[in-house]
Amino acid sequence: MTKYLISFPSGAMVVPDEEMQAVSDAAHAVVGEAKDAGVWVFGGGIDESVPPVLVDGDGTVTEGTYPQTTQIRGGYAVLELPSREAALEWAAKLAVACRCAQEVRAFGYDPAS
Repeated sequence: MTKYLISFPSGAMVVPDEEMQAVSDAAHAVVGEAKDAGVWVFGGGIDESVPPVLVDGDGTVTEGTYPQTTQIRGGYAVLELPSREAALEWAAKLAVACRCAQEVRAFGYDPAS
C-alpha cells in the first residue's frame, strides 16, 4: 500500500470564526473514520506560532527555512491506502470537512519505512 499526503495551506481555509468549531468537528469526524478504517498514519496542523529552523549536520541551528519552503503551513494528513483513487476519495471527504480543496501527493515506496 502507498502512503499519501493530503494537505492544504492555511490560507486556503477561509471560515468565519463562528464556524470554526463546526469545521473542527467535521475534520475530527473524518479522522475518526480514517482511524476506524485502518488507513490513518498521522495528521495535524503546522503550529505557525513556532518559527521554523534549519539544523545542519554539525548541530548548527539557523532561523528560517529553505527558500522554496517558506510557505509550508496548514493541515496535513498521511493515509496508507490501496490506490490513488482511494486517496482522492479521502481527500474529497477532507475537502468537505475543511471547506477547501486538498492537495494529494504520493510518498515514494521505501521498504525500510
